[in-house]
Amino acid sequence: MNRHHLSPRAAIAAAAALAVVAAAAPTASAAPRTPARPDHRGGGTLILVGGGLKDDNTEIYHEIIAKAGGAGRARIGVLTAASVPESQDPDAADPDRCSNSVCNGRYYADLFKHHGAADAQWIPIDIEHVDAADSDAVVARVNAMTGFFFGGGDQYRYITGLLHGDAHTDSKVLAAIRAKLRAGAVVAGSSAGAQIASGPDMVSGGDSYPALRDGSAPGYFEDPGRLGYIPEGGFGFFGSGLIDTHTGTYGREGRAIRLAADTGHTRVFALDENTALEVEHAGSADESLRVLGTHGVSVFDLRRARTGTTGGRWSIEGVRYSYLTDGDRYDARTWHIEPADGKTPLTPDPQNTVPANHDAFYSVDDPDGTPYSFSGTARALTAADRRTATATTFETGPTFEITFRKRGDSRAWSADGTTAASFSDLDVRIAPATD
Repeated sequence: MNRHHLSPRAAIAAAAALAVVAAAAPTASAAPRTPARPDHRGGGTLILVGGGLKDDNTEIYHEIIAKAGGAGRARIGVLTAASVPESQDPDAADPDRCSNSVCNGRYYADLFKHHGAADAQWIPIDIEHVDAADSDAVVARVNAMTGFFFGGGDQYRYITGLLHGDAHTDSKVLAAIRAKLRAGAVVAGSSAGAQIASGPDMVSGGDSYPALRDGSAPGYFEDPGRLGYIPEGGFGFFGSGLIDTHTGTYGREGRAIRLAADTGHTRVFALDENTALEVEHAGSADESLRVLGTHGVSVFDLRRARTGTTGGRWSIEGVRYSYLTDGDRYDARTWHIEPADGKTPLTPDPQNTVPANHDAFYSVDDPDGTPYSFSGTARALTAADRRTATATTFETGPTFEITFRKRGDSRAWSADGTTAASFSDLDVRIAPATD
């Protein structure tokens, strides 16, 4: 995670103090509404990063620049309205510590130039300068760009800064970016900048264990552990499923599954850090998805999932779980995975084991927890000569048990012939432990 990139966990906690945001946010009792947004028929590219984008991730930065016209030609507009404004940053005067919209915008602009962009400019919009989102001068700057990058922070600030309040309609700047995407431009974002591409029911905060125990509610909550979502969603650039970010680092697989089940979505793309989901020909009949980066993208398929209660507590079974890594492709229309060149089918080895996992979602309360715990157990299972594996939550009252099971159509692929890099169609059940 680079020094100017706030995690959603930290950003959401900090945002609770922002009166302008809190006043605009829906309450937990708000009824879901249908987004009032133009249909997206785009032909451009989305590059959605799960957060923690490293400055030296040349694969992702160079792909953004390539899709924006190539080195020496790309012109990138940088949006950082998810950051706090200068007036709310106690370190605004310190170039080595600042983390506000202005200094983050300059930081990313310099970074894109370093990676080969012909030009990169900050688009001067934040929650204290929302009028700029309807400025014709700023729209002219946007129209001169060939690509856009949305930085991290708190995705609700993007709603505040670039959409028109309760009407949830586009500002002039957002309408211009939407038109550029439709015409073939690239729109990229990291963390909140990826999350804001969501359609209806965009996640606004929460951790996996409270999500499994208590469920979700529409709203934006001061408690960063409470699972909340915005029924109207974000900008709606991406419509093939829900999006989640920082997945393996914060153990968010549980909250992703619970939110999808609660809101009736059949698919979630849960992105790991320093990893991107690239969506080419976004919104068109030729839409194609590919994974880039160092970790992976979890795809949860809930088409056949069933929710219920066990011991009076929520449970779910029949979730299909796939994990895609660098170079793998995914067809959102057919739900089909194509492993990257160089990855071969993995034959399970009887000598491979599945380590015990007593903290499936990397709890903030576990001093010995391990990131990427959930996907780690699943990958170990696919490499072992056994059918099932279990993991539990660190928290008790109740303890939730996660059961991973190989299906007849489960598949795994390896880049080294020994360990699983990617897999498809494991069956997942989450229920309170019964013993």
